[in-house]
Amino acid sequence: MSTINVRAKFNGPPASGNGGYSCGVIAEAFGAPAAVSLRRPVPLDRELEARREGDGALRVFSDGEVIAEAVAAPPLAPWDRPAIGLAEANAAHRRFAAPPDGHFDNCFVCGLARDDGFHIFSGPLGDDGIVASPWTPPAWAAGRDGTVRPEFVWSALDCPGYFALHGGDLTIAYLVRQQVEIVDPPRAGVQYVVAGRPLGRSGRKGLSATAIADLDGKVLAHGECLLVVPRPE
Repeated sequence: MSTINVRAKFNGPPASGNGGYSCGVIAEAFGAPAAVSLRRPVPLDRELEARREGDGALRVFSDGEVIAEAVAAPPLAPWDRPAIGLAEANAAHRRFAAPPDGHFDNCFVCGLARDDGFHIFSGPLGDDGIVASPWTPPAWAAGRDGTVRPEFVWSALDCPGYFALHGGDLTIAYLVRQQVEIVDPPRAGVQYVVAGRPLGRSGRKGLSATAIADLDGKVLAHGECLLVVPRPE
């Protein structure tokens, strides 16, 4: 048994952890390629019990309730879209629009109100749902070797998946499952392009693919995100 703690500065929605960051922290605790499912909003600034169970899954508990689990996962399908140039990414960035109710304005990845966040503002490239943004990882997101820590790579690969699915209608939806493959860790202080594209929607569920690439188009990390629109109250 171990514990994890998602610090308040790494929120997504106002009172819970950014989905990608939370998944990345849990994947690191799992210690092998994993798909991470979020069953409940991840509480902030609280010691959460992480327990490996008999079926091989790592489950995370808050007050005795399962809020997340990680399981071994097969390799992801590769990101197979043409390279997106920096000029295209900058133009898409300028077209970024967030939900008008401000629900995600303080997300540390895509929040317009954060001056200490990642500023990944993924706007549309065209009419096919692909979104993109430039991203220069800050020094605080890297380890001593200068490479971005895995949980922050997972974070960067979350929000573009939302905007790929819902950037047109800005319907609120939440990450419920994520899987990431880091091929070559990005480095702090280097400019990259982050992109997302829709893979399909069914009812309240949507699946998207995301990627981080260098300016030559080499994919350094990629992932898949399953998002769900909450039921009407």
